[in-house]
Amino acid sequence: MRLSSIFAISATFLVAAVLCLVAARFSVTVIEDNSRVSVRDTLDKNGLVWTEVDADGLQIFLGGTAPSEATRFKALSVAGTVVDAARVIDQMLVEDTADVTPPRFSVEILRNDHGISLIGLIPAATDREKLLQDISKITGGAKVADLLESADYPQPRTWPRALGYAVKSLEDLPRTKISVDAERVQITAMADSAEDKAKVETELARRIPDDVRLALNISAPRPVITPFTLRFLIEDGNARFDACSADTEEARQEILSAAGKAGLQVKAECTIGLGVPSPQWGAASVQAIAALAELGSGSLTISDADISLLASEGTPQRTFDDVVGRLENTLPEVFALHAVLPEPPDESAPVAPEFVATLSPEGLVQIRGRVGSELTRETVDSFARARFTSDSVHTTARVAEGLPQDWPLRILTGLETLSYLSNGAVTVTPDSLSVRGNTGRKEASALISQFLSEKLGEAEKFSIDVTYKKALDPVAGIPTPDECEEQIAEIQLTRKINFEPGSSTIDSSGASIMDDIAKVLKKCGEIRMEIGGHTDSQGREIMNQQLSQARANAVLNELRLRRVLTSSISAKGYGESQPIADNDSEGGREANRRIEFRLIRPEPVKERQTGLESLEEPVEEGAESPNQEDTPDEQN
Repeated sequence: MRLSSIFAISATFLVAAVLCLVAARFSVTVIEDNSRVSVRDTLDKNGLVWTEVDADGLQIFLGGTAPSEATRFKALSVAGTVVDAARVIDQMLVEDTADVTPPRFSVEILRNDHGISLIGLIPAATDREKLLQDISKITGGAKVADLLESADYPQPRTWPRALGYAVKSLEDLPRTKISVDAERVQITAMADSAEDKAKVETELARRIPDDVRLALNISAPRPVITPFTLRFLIEDGNARFDACSADTEEARQEILSAAGKAGLQVKAECTIGLGVPSPQWGAASVQAIAALAELGSGSLTISDADISLLASEGTPQRTFDDVVGRLENTLPEVFALHAVLPEPPDESAPVAPEFVATLSPEGLVQIRGRVGSELTRETVDSFARARFTSDSVHTTARVAEGLPQDWPLRILTGLETLSYLSNGAVTVTPDSLSVRGNTGRKEASALISQFLSEKLGEAEKFSIDVTYKKALDPVAGIPTPDECEEQIAEIQLTRKINFEPGSSTIDSSGASIMDDIAKVLKKCGEIRMEIGGHTDSQGREIMNQQLSQARANAVLNELRLRRVLTSSISAKGYGESQPIADNDSEGGREANRRIEFRLIRPEPVKERQTGLESLEEPVEEGAESPNQEDTPDEQN
């Protein structure tokens, strides 16, 4: 082969190789530039302008210093939406840990019959050993499983108070879950009854510290109602419930609606419980209430599946027959109706025998009237002394003949209903039983009605006139913190706590005032309150401040001597700094020399957005960055 041919072929291959290399390098440059620009633009649109982007072949390198670990992760995620995530190389840094927001400290306290478990993250400054000892002491030595982790970051200002409150709450909650963080305590628990639920909620709400919010979810099981009872009356044009039971919320609404159509004008309670004799309870109750409304007056008692309809005297016989006939034909099969139209009273008949038991507000029980035998009288007296107290019972009942055979049962039943009252009376006659008085239990009328229906039968005639008094309720009767402050201010409105001149000794007239204030605070329970001492402007300012502090302390000590719980009450001397009158006159100076009781009210806590929540929200143009923290003064 000629030499010129060999050179020509070699030159051709060399030129082709050079052209391929140039084309390849150009393609790589185009891909790098396109990838870099696309990733850069997408990061900028998402507000991640601090990110540095570079490309080397198919690989994308992310650099720069991220404000937080969350934003670093977000940058990686955003870049992975533009190119394959496997091509993204992380070379980013995170700002100094000293500038990173501390972790969210929180504790879950779980308590049941097997013991207590602690799960969560606490500050290293928290005394873990003391925490476990406090829990064990409050719960009577319950076994504690410590699953806590700790982190060496400064603890939030309100953390010790929130955790201390949660631990103290265990004393009242044998089965509970308590979630604690620095600004919020959430308590989920089960109470044995609706009454216990109200009591626990009241006590927990009163003890909550400042700057800590409380979320309560206290549930109580539905009560078992035995017998399942409804008692509805229309008397003198007024309708009312003595007892109301329902098995579902729908049935409750239907019953209350029917009662409203029958003339009920006040708000009524209808308990949802277990033990209903039939799913048709609501329908049967609605039909029976409508029948009583058509009669115009009388009483309706439903005990389980037995319905007793008692018309008022003077109801026309034809109207009674028509109403009862329609009701009998429409009631569900399981229900049995007993309807009674009373005969007009015989004015020539002898006076009916009577048995009366009264309960005074002081707890004294007086029993008078007739009993059938000496044995019955002794039984009644012994029953009353066992049900109340031996020293409070006074019996003057006399033995008489000709009493009904069921007389002992009727008077013992009536005497038992007296225990539902704070004060009142029970009157028993051969054909009726009446209970009247005051009570501190909202459900007293319903309980009395259920009890009488069970013992006497739903067809028996009885009347209940029981009034609920909030002041007698051991839970609702407790004044609110605001009411406590108002009552103390009212005491001081006409009387003043005075001191010996220039000293912290309360004068002779102050003892009775302190007695009255102590009575109020004992009813109020554990509330956060400050005793403020104030002086006039006579003398040196520092001396006035010291004197006012000593006087506030003296008042606090007087409360302790009267066995008032003072753990949540503080004393502070303000001296002459807060005058309420002019110090240039004797009257003004006298007004400025005072002791004030001031309620310490918690401030609202501002909700804070978590890091994950901030990542989920899109960043709008011109909107504030989600990484900016709230200012310190924006709190509860």
